Amino acid sequence: MALFTRTTKNLIIRIDEFFDNIDLGVLVFREGLKAYLEKDMDTFERHLHKIDSLENRADKLQREIENEMITHSILPQHREEVVKLIDVIDEIIDSAKSSLNEINIERPDIPAALNKNFIALSEASANTAAELVPAARAYFRTPYTVRENLLKVYYYETETDKVALGIKKIIFQEMPELDLARKNHLRYIISHIENISDLAQKAADILSGMAIKILI
Repeated sequence: MALFTRTTKNLIIRIDEFFDNIDLGVLVFREGLKAYLEKDMDTFERHLHKIDSLENRADKLQREIENEMITHSILPQHREEVVKLIDVIDEIIDSAKSSLNEINIERPDIPAALNKNFIALSEASANTAAELVPAARAYFRTPYTVRENLLKVYYYETETDKVALGIKKIIFQEMPELDLARKNHLRYIISHIENISDLAQKAADILSGMAIKILI
């Protein structure tokens, strides 16, 4: 049974648009990092501006969703959980934007030998968030499908951890030519990229609990 009815059509539209922005945001993040690694700074700058626009729009939609739910007393029994879920999902695009901004400001010197590793890490982390979106959409229409949709979220979150650990081992154990300051800087960038996946897992945990309650 769908959570919303025809009377909440405008809210459904806003929530769908919000999820669209998150989906596009993680895609732009992934492509932006790839452009940086390839030293294509023009493309990197375009992605930086694009994710800034998407994040601003997501923030605006988040406020509109919360205000409409309160003003029109929509889903009073689920409101607190929905607001919490939307807030955590919004943190995903915030983190993606922050990561690209940090890279833009600090311009980390990532060894070319690690390009494929960093691309694999960004793809795994972005995929965690990307797989969260259909699961979140399902909650509002077909909540009984949420848990099966979340399986891929947890899979990619685990993959992100594995890839991140692998890169750190290479940096600290197999690259003696790098000084400690550069190694720590690379670890810092890795943590930023991982954070997208961590936030997606946090949202998935919230969503899983919500799905169970609505089906009881």
